[in-house]
Formats: sequence, C-alpha cells, structure tokens
Amino acid sequence: MREVDAEALARDVAALVQVPSPTGDERAVLERCGELAERLGLAAELHGHDLAALRAHPGHPGEEAVRSELWGLTVTAGGGGTRVCLNGHIDVVGPGEQPWSRDPFSGAIDDGFVHGRGSADMKGGVVAALHALAAAAGDLRCEVVLEAVASEEDGGLGTFAALERDDRFDAALIPEPTAFAVACVQAGALTFTGVIPGVSAHAAVRLEGASAIDRYVDVHRALAEHERRLNADVAEPLLRDHPLPYPLSIGRVDGGRWSSQVPDRLEFEGRLGVRVGETFEEARAALEAVVRDACPEAVIAWTGGRFAPGATPPDHPFCTLVREAAAEVLGAPPPLIGVSYGSDLWQFTARGIPAVMFGPGGLERAHAVDERVPVDDLAAVARTIARVLTRLGDG
Repeated sequence: MREVDAEALARDVAALVQVPSPTGDERAVLERCGELAERLGLAAELHGHDLAALRAHPGHPGEEAVRSELWGLTVTAGGGGTRVCLNGHIDVVGPGEQPWSRDPFSGAIDDGFVHGRGSADMKGGVVAALHALAAAAGDLRCEVVLEAVASEEDGGLGTFAALERDDRFDAALIPEPTAFAVACVQAGALTFTGVIPGVSAHAAVRLEGASAIDRYVDVHRALAEHERRLNADVAEPLLRDHPLPYPLSIGRVDGGRWSSQVPDRLEFEGRLGVRVGETFEEARAALEAVVRDACPEAVIAWTGGRFAPGATPPDHPFCTLVREAAAEVLGAPPPLIGVSYGSDLWQFTARGIPAVMFGPGGLERAHAVDERVPVDDLAAVARTIARVLTRLGDG
C-alpha cells in the first residue's frame, strides 16, 4: 500500500474548492475531479443521468435547487466478488451574506488548513477517498467504486441516480465531516411550506379582520411543543445523548405587505426531523395534525428534499472494520455516534447496504463563514480508508 501524500492531497482539495459548485451546477467540478483521478492513475467516468426519468420515479427524493441536468462521476479500481462504494457529494451551499476573511473559493492552504466553501462539506472527504483508493489500488482484493455525486444538499438526487445505475454493493463508506467518529445512524428530515390565511382590514379597525401573523404565532408555539415531544423520549441509543436529535426549525416567514393593513396571508417554510424508525407518512401526519389543531385554516405542503432516517447496526462487521482501521491510524478506536442531520447514508441502508460515515473535522464551519478543514485530518481519513479497502474481499 502506497503512503498518502498529505501535501498533494491538500493541493487537490484546493483545486476542487476553487471550482464553485452550488447545488444545481456541478458538472465543472466533477470534470475537475475526474482529471485529478486520472493524474493519480485511476479510471474515471463522467456520466449524465436522465433527469426526467428520475423525477418520474416513485422513489424520487425531492429537489430544491433549480436544475436542468444531473451529472455524476465514478472512479473504479480493483476487482473480485466483494464490491465497496466510497460515496461523497461535491455540491455546496452558497457562501451567504456575511463577509469572509478570504475569498470563499480561494482554496488557500494556510496554517494547516484548506480554506473555502466545500472544503469540509465535503470536497475534502471526496479527495481523501480518492487518494485512499490510489494508495490501495495495488493491494485490492475487492472492487471499489468511488461515486462523486451532485445534489446531496437538497435531497440526495445524485446518490439516488447513482444507485439506480448501480447498487450492487456489499458496503459503503461516506467521508462526511464526522471529526473521526464512526456515524452509523442518521436522523431523517423533511422540508415543508405552510400557508396561513387571514382577513384583511384597515389597521384602525383591525378587529374587523383576522391577522395571519397572529394566527401564525399560535402555530409557532404548537410547533415548538411538537419539537419538545419528538425529543422527550429518544429510542435510538446513539442519538439519546444528542442535545437535539430531531430538530424542528422554521427557516423563513413571510407575512404582511403594509403597516396599516391587517395581513391576510402568511407563508412559512421549515424543516422537520424524522425519528429513526418513523416513516415519512407518520412524520407528516403528526405535524399536519399539530398545525391543524393550532390553526384549522392553515395548509401544509411537503416541498423540497427528503432524507429518511438510516441505520447500520453498530456491531456490524463493517462498522468494526472501519473502527479498527481508524484506531491504527489515530492511536485509539473512534466513538460510534448517531447524527441529527440528513445525509446520503440512508439511501444505502434503505437498499440493504451497510453504510457508515467517517471523515475529518470541520462540521462546525460547514455551511458557515470561513469554512475550512485540517490537512492532517484529511490525511488520517485517507490512510484509514486505504486500510479498510485493503482488508476487504476474497482471500
């Protein structure tokens, strides 16, 4: 097994960060990723997906970004009966409105970090997996397929498309930024839009109307209480100690048009955490009942992406293998955890494929200003993945 070159790894992460890839516009960065793979001596294939067919599929995971095409990249090495998937997304959220200390897409390598949007979430993890595959390629006894995918941030359409194309895997590893923990459980998430009608009137005689904003206040309180109930008795052991395993958050509220007019319409958008073991239908029905009880006139629509909960048993041999390989690199076995955010892990477990997430630090800056990832973390992740790959397969 070849040694992982941390400096070369950092340069390649920087090269991907320097190609902006907001969700919906990922082809250029996938092309760059393919070039990096070929420089490492790996075979890469860029392919387009049939977007219309995916949208018509009953399992379509939803979308939020505007999109006219969907591309993916696969890098394949090795051979044999056992097949392993390394999966990571290369789409990123926008830099936001707050000022950064440097260009969000600089890809600067400084003070032991690669800086820029997507460095931690999760171009760094994708490149670490790529370098791991190159390091292990000569010692593989299994077939490894690295999937660099689009559209994770708004629902996971890229991984859904990749698995529709090829889902014959015995295990999957996703190098999301877990700070070296092995995450084998994830909560789910649904996005929704609500509309509350009111009755317009002049502000001077506001009692003649019915304020949509006032009605929303009751709904907001009811949603806060629903969140408390969701998190009051957490059944999943790996999420039990999490401060808020199943968040229910309202991210946008739009109501009223003029200070002297009683508002006759309010729209709000939110995200609902879905409990491990709970179906989408159950989660939707419970939230709709809460809103209906608080405001019978309100209407809820389920819009955008959806992430089902997902879980691989913590004592599964693949979880054990990843932990053992990480312990050799890190000097101690990493913890097993559950996470409260949606990821593409569930798309594998839903198909019966054991999957875990294991990656660098940096989650605290993902989706935030001045995102960065430690170079040493990336190298450790690559060395761990390389060890995992060489211990799988026949023989």
